[in-house]
Order: sequence, then C-alpha cells, then structure tokens
Amino acid sequence: MTNSKLQRGLLKPPPRPLWQSHDRRSTLYHAAQEDFLCSLPDGSVDCIWTDPPYLLSNNGTTCIAGKRQSVNKGQWDQSQGWADDHRFNLAWLRECQRCLSPEGTIWISGTLHIYVSVGMALRELGFRVLNDIVWEKPNPPPNLGCRCFTHSTEIILWATKAAKGSPTRHVFNYARMKADNNGRQMKNVWRMPAPGKNEKALGKHPTQKPLALIERCLSASTNVGAHVVDPFSGSGSTGVAALRLNRRFSGCEVDANYANLAARRLALEDSTAETCT
Repeated sequence: MTNSKLQRGLLKPPPRPLWQSHDRRSTLYHAAQEDFLCSLPDGSVDCIWTDPPYLLSNNGTTCIAGKRQSVNKGQWDQSQGWADDHRFNLAWLRECQRCLSPEGTIWISGTLHIYVSVGMALRELGFRVLNDIVWEKPNPPPNLGCRCFTHSTEIILWATKAAKGSPTRHVFNYARMKADNNGRQMKNVWRMPAPGKNEKALGKHPTQKPLALIERCLSASTNVGAHVVDPFSGSGSTGVAALRLNRRFSGCEVDANYANLAARRLALEDSTAETCT
C-alpha cells in the first residue's frame, strides 16, 4: 500500500536501532516518540500498547518501600498545563491512528492524572472505546496525605479504529479469554500484583507495568505474528510481552537510561526464546 505521508514527503527515516532481534522483526529505538511514530507507514501496525507520561512530577511525595520519596521522575513527566497536556495527547494519538491498520486497536494505561484527557482525545479523533480495564493492585502504597482514598487502581483504555457496524472488525480472542477465566466471561476488573523482583532484575522503571497485564491485553487483541508498537517503551515491558507471545515489536524510549534497560531486557528475552526453540 502506498504511504500517504511518504507521498507528501512527511515520512521520516527511522532512527538508528538501539536493539534488534535476531530475526530482525523486532526493533527498539532510542528516540522521541514523535520521530519514531512519524517513521511508521500508514496502516502498518496491528496493536499499540503504551504507558504514556502521567505528567504528575509536581514536587510532591509518595511512599516507596515504606519511605517518603519525591514523585518527580524527570522533565518528560512534567505537566505543561491542562491545555498543552491535552494537545500533546492529541498529537501522539493522531499519529497512532494513522499508523494503525483499519482493524487495529490501542491500549493506553494511566491514572486519573492522564486518562481523562486521553479518553477525550480518543473520542475527538474518532476512535471507538471498547473497554476501560481496571487494574487493581493488591498491595498499593499508602496515601501519605490522608486527605483522600488510597490509590489502588490504574485504568487501561482499549479502543479501535473500526467504527461500530462497519465490516472491519477488531481482533478479540474471546474464547481464549473465557478459557483463561475458568470458562466464564472475563470481567474488566483485573487484580494483579505489581512487577516483582524478577521483572526488575536488570533495573526498574518508576511506572513499570507487570508482564502478566500486558500479556493478557495482547493475547486478547492480537494473533501470532501481529505487529505490536509502544511509543513510550520505558523499561521495555511491552516488547518483552510481545516476544513471549511470538508477536513482532517496534518501540522507542526517549530517556537513554531506560532505553538501555529496555534493550537489555529485550536482548535477554530474545536469547531465551531462541534457546527454547
């Protein structure tokens, strides 16, 4: 299929890969998401699973391992004000919409600091929201301010480009999900622990998601060989989950330290997968 951005001279060459799988079907880049997304051809992606910045680095504190610590994570997590934050979400989601296939879906994880804007941006762009998944954490950190309830959940919005009633239908492996839930329809509230020590053995990211969470999403919405993308790769969990499920992966991370951590995790998973086969 001819790429419309290429015709208009807007498609950028991909950044230089930081990591690439042995079969060259999966790649990680150390790059900004706007440069990475602009390099993807129209309609070339089956599924996007991503955890964008929550924009909550506001000089506050939180509880980590029983100790009060700063919530500041870096410049990439600082809010620019409601209007600019929303424009940011509209911009990257518009590029995701372009590169998704007609039946493609997108999963976006977030807290109350970001999911309201993300949900509105999805609706503004014409996505159809399929579900809001509630990830419940069994052992969340306590609320130090004691002025509101303890935050024990995150929301993952699942949306598709395919309009309701259109002949193009998104992938949903219903039977697989039902089987995984002891023969009953799976609900949208998932109780899963945060990533354990084994998932952080090579290093950790402050908003790292458990592999089990991402694997369930990808198992539900993609088939073997599907192209999965993450423009905010962090420690590379989306890529690791994709490789485990025999999907192709493309992703980027702007922070050099986290990009290198993601590359190490992906390289380890890639070598393990080859050994197993």
